[in-house]
Amino acid sequence: MAEVSTSGTPLLTLGRQRRKPRIDIIPLVDVLTILIFFFVTSMQFHDVRSLDITMPQMDTAGTGTLEEGLLIRLSADGEIFLGREGHSVDRDGLVSFLSRMEGTGRYVSVRLMADEEAPLREVAFIMDECRRVGLDRIRLQSR
Repeated sequence: MAEVSTSGTPLLTLGRQRRKPRIDIIPLVDVLTILIFFFVTSMQFHDVRSLDITMPQMDTAGTGTLEEGLLIRLSADGEIFLGREGHSVDRDGLVSFLSRMEGTGRYVSVRLMADEEAPLREVAFIMDECRRVGLDRIRLQSR
């Protein structure tokens, strides 16, 4: 028996059966995987610097045996004091003092005593200026 089309005319199939339409899902999964990988790698994550954090106390600090060297203290309101005598200096004074110590970095260690309420940007400024003149042996002292 011959098949009939919608117009009423007979269709000849010539002994072949019609293939069922099928959707191959493997290429679709491949494309989706590539898109997900692209979006994950190109996402912009939140910058850590924008977080408001409170730094904790260090319970497992070092042994407390510190070698002699340059002592820099930083108060809670950001004032900088040099040496055991505690000569108060501003940022420019610290930069000029450290520039006179340039070239002695191998021999001088820096001990930075910062109050727990001291601004982190001031601690970073002091460490950056020390490294700029070659004073790489910097230690943070905690309580």
